[in-house]
Amino acid sequence: MEGAQAISRAATLLRVVSAAADGVTTAQAAQQAGTARTTAHRILSSLQEAGLLDRDRTTGTWHLGPEMFLMGALAARRYDFVETARPAVRALADATGESAFLSLRRGDESVCVLREEGSFPLRSFVLQEGTRFPLGVASGGLALLSFLPDREADAYLDRADLVPQWGEAHSAERLRERIRLTRTAGYATNPALILEGSWGMASTVFDQHGRPAWTVSITGVETRFRAERRPHLGQLLLRTAHQLSTQNRLPHHAADARPATGRPQPGP
Repeated sequence: MEGAQAISRAATLLRVVSAAADGVTTAQAAQQAGTARTTAHRILSSLQEAGLLDRDRTTGTWHLGPEMFLMGALAARRYDFVETARPAVRALADATGESAFLSLRRGDESVCVLREEGSFPLRSFVLQEGTRFPLGVASGGLALLSFLPDREADAYLDRADLVPQWGEAHSAERLRERIRLTRTAGYATNPALILEGSWGMASTVFDQHGRPAWTVSITGVETRFRAERRPHLGQLLLRTAHQLSTQNRLPHHAADARPATGRPQPGP
């Protein structure tokens, strides 16, 4: 049991470091991982010895190490959908002028794996490659949660307490209402719930078993997401997600490998 707990803590710290583009200090990593600073330092140092992490001697911040690069290069052969999806995400950025993203579902999280910049000069930087959000948080996390089967969505909302970190807008009751609205529209909207003035919209990409596995999204400043423009943006998102879903090249292991009972993707 102790060994499994140590592995779990190490994995959590690796995820914390991978989500920080500029690195994290030991104190920051410990706080985000919910562990003691001395424990975090011991695990981080062990990961450094294995080549999985590197530490900046000047700032003391932790970064992913060379072994992670090698592992990632090998894993990319199996999860090659990012490159397959890149042209469609690029086209979405061109069509909207906003930053466009591809994220995948990993357990109870969505993880951004691709960002393409749009032409509009003002941008939101809430989402970067490597950024993780719990399901239900940000437009991509909401899109994934909304198209899970009711039983799975309810089980997640029963066990996940998002309010302490993400505010009352992410209570189970209010998320259920936003899930209803997302299912009705076919796409999710985040009205500046993560960062003031930064809006996002997303649509779900389904795997070959009909399960929500990925999401395409756009983010931008609030003035770019006025009510009269959102239906047009939503249709572009739905069309892109439908295109990627029908390519049927999604790796089954990207999401939870449970039996498929998800809803079909709405057409363009």
